[in-house]
Amino acid sequence: MDNENERETSRSGDRALVLHPFLKRGAARSSRDPQACLAEAVSLTAAIALDVVHSEVVPLSAPKPGTLFGSGKLKEYADFIKANDIDVVIIDGQVSPVQQRNIERSIQCKVVDRSGLILEIFGDRAQTREGVLQVELAHLSYQRTRLVRSWTHLERQRGGAGFLGGPGESQLEIDRRLIDERIIKLKRQLETVVRTRELHRSKRKKVPYPIVALVGYTNAGKSTLFNRLTQSNVFAKDLLFATLDPTMRKIDLPGGQTVILSDTVGFISDLPTELVAAFRATLEEVLEADLIVHVRDITHTDTEAQKQDVFKVLKRLGIDVAEKDRYIEVLNKLDLLMDEEKEIILNECDRRDELLGMSAVTGEGVDEFLARVEVQITRNQKILIITIPPEDGASLSWIYRHGTVLEREDTDEGVELRVKFSPENLGRLEKMPVGIR
Repeated sequence: MDNENERETSRSGDRALVLHPFLKRGAARSSRDPQACLAEAVSLTAAIALDVVHSEVVPLSAPKPGTLFGSGKLKEYADFIKANDIDVVIIDGQVSPVQQRNIERSIQCKVVDRSGLILEIFGDRAQTREGVLQVELAHLSYQRTRLVRSWTHLERQRGGAGFLGGPGESQLEIDRRLIDERIIKLKRQLETVVRTRELHRSKRKKVPYPIVALVGYTNAGKSTLFNRLTQSNVFAKDLLFATLDPTMRKIDLPGGQTVILSDTVGFISDLPTELVAAFRATLEEVLEADLIVHVRDITHTDTEAQKQDVFKVLKRLGIDVAEKDRYIEVLNKLDLLMDEEKEIILNECDRRDELLGMSAVTGEGVDEFLARVEVQITRNQKILIITIPPEDGASLSWIYRHGTVLEREDTDEGVELRVKFSPENLGRLEKMPVGIR
């Protein structure tokens, strides 16, 4: 299938031309900086090892229904492609199947739009069985709409036995039916994976550690922060979609309480609808979180627009970021700012409780971040005075893991602790051989 050809091309280091169409006026005109959008498109292209020979913003008065660009522009690109041995043209926008076919015919070169490019990246990065299944499902859903240009033999009519569709069924119909059958099979397999994930989720609830989920625009620094907090080695580079499959680790907060930290897939503007649907199960980990940490690249030109893109995805998941007790916003990459810019950001953080300045690379602000997480996680917990016999090390260890120790005093009678505990853990605590008041 064309799907396989696209994957082979994306890994070959072929030469690419990257174009960002930009509407100069009209209701559909984007508020984003076109040069920043182009830079993101170049990064997306580089993420699948394509060699970007040239990139440019293409101003449009209005998109042409059949070809997106005007005939003059297409002729110009056709000449450039031929002269520079371009293998693939990346169009940073949504291109209809008809437009894609017509552009390819005009410039005699393979065309991939933004959705197709993001799908290719996800295909390269998926590691777990769930990730691979989700990517394939999204890719097939996208490809199904592209059959109009994906096959050279669609004009042929094919007769045959009834199980092949019967006499006169076109090759297009056969291809679409085969894709539909594969999609149904993938959805069944994903249902099994989702049930397994829900089982793991229910097991975690029986050992009720609070869950802290890192979310944010792709390349905001979530995985770098995750690695610093957990001493892990999760793949973290200056790449878009460096993390695809969710990763979870236990960390200890300053007061001793253990929480589960979850690193999730990065969000992006104009995320293909096929991927939003396919990755809903993965993103639903965020729904279970006790605290959502939104990591932002505060140095990015479009950081505010990126923030709104993240909010849109969270809203589609049913998460209200207005719940300040459940939300922290980390303004990351302070190390890349000039002193004056950094001071402005930190002053803003001092004025707003939900904001926190940080550099995940240098570690600046990490201690304050952990303390803030602890305050948020324990906000509804009950404060107890607990006396533990000196020989009962097991109970002492359990209390440190599941509660937040505010004060400790060692006496002849044992260890006296002033501890915050969640309602979920009080029942287990009351069964222990300790004194509680």
